[in-house]
Amino acid sequence: MDKLELNMNAYLPLRDVVFQTLREAIFKGELKPGERLMELQLANRLGVSRTPIREAIRMLELEGLAVTVPRKGAEVARMTEKDMEDVLQIRRALDELAVGLACVNMAEEGLKKIYVALKNFEKKAMDGNVKEVAQADVEFHDAIYQASNNPKLVNMLNNLRGQMFRYRVEYLKDRSIYPRLIGEHAKIYAGLKCQDRDTVVEIVRYHVMNQEIVIKNMIQEMG
Repeated sequence: MDKLELNMNAYLPLRDVVFQTLREAIFKGELKPGERLMELQLANRLGVSRTPIREAIRMLELEGLAVTVPRKGAEVARMTEKDMEDVLQIRRALDELAVGLACVNMAEEGLKKIYVALKNFEKKAMDGNVKEVAQADVEFHDAIYQASNNPKLVNMLNNLRGQMFRYRVEYLKDRSIYPRLIGEHAKIYAGLKCQDRDTVVEIVRYHVMNQEIVIKNMIQEMG
């Protein structure tokens, strides 16, 4: 079993460091839905004692990322249609707001960053490494969020980032959708460049709804 990398932070208690490490591993798919969270194995993988592992698992349960199953112990919570719909419903609303604001507030430098992120996504999609494609997708949308020039909105989106990433990775496992995503990103960029607010908001709405449809089908197949 691979060793997880502990994301050390000198300012946090060890249980919080372990929690953040496990949380990120779940979001990135390194710990998969339904996978058992065995204290001894996780302690060995992270090089810590079982106590912070136990405390971190309790914190994961509070976030709904882990569940305790009778006679089996804790495991990574499975993704459900309701959870996915809740997350993407919020993301769709915030993304539409962000791209609309970007049309009004974006500086030339912001547009350049979006273009760079667009091209990086295209390159990563060609390479085909799912996690790198997912990160490039994050960076493309982050560039739009920054261009909105609304720090409070960016902060809200950052708080949702982890939950979105979990579904983003699942979505991007289907490489057949990459050409469509590249095309949608190009349309979003073109709309921003022309400051065509109504069109670009509609493209973003369609973009997120496509993700919801694909992930819903995946969850149904898993079930």
